[in-house]
Amino acid sequence: MPKHLLTPQGDYPAAGLGRRLAAMFYDFLLCTALLIVTGGIYKFIQLQILGETRMRTLTESGALDGDPLYSTILLFVLFAFFAKFWTHSGQTLGMQVWGIRVQNADGSSISLWQALLRFMVSIASWLCAGLGFIWILVDKHKRSWHDIYSSSQIVRIPKQKK
Repeated sequence: MPKHLLTPQGDYPAAGLGRRLAAMFYDFLLCTALLIVTGGIYKFIQLQILGETRMRTLTESGALDGDPLYSTILLFVLFAFFAKFWTHSGQTLGMQVWGIRVQNADGSSISLWQALLRFMVSIASWLCAGLGFIWILVDKHKRSWHDIYSSSQIVRIPKQKK
């Protein structure tokens, strides 16, 4: 499959931790809304299948707590959000606001496989008390664990003139 070159093209500096965290916070807010909507749709479908009485009984007994299907759907929805943006434009909405982009070293968009690696390793980075992100301060190329593992980079791009 041919590589999709992102625009604008150029040799851009690596993004620092501050910009990354700001973009992550922005995306966190968007993802929270996305997960709330997804949860509402899931519960509505569940209610239609089980019926109100059965749903109430299961909810009150705690039988619906820790639903693995629900957790899996939420994980897939989150991955789909990030994968769509990363593989097409290289930027989530938060990354657009803060002027950063994920790309390959040649300026092309990352593959779906790289997006999956970034997504999974970034979860591990957070589970290790954020150490994978703090690694940016140690690495001479300002790379996080998921940058290194997925062979991608986050760069600062100039503002687009309209």
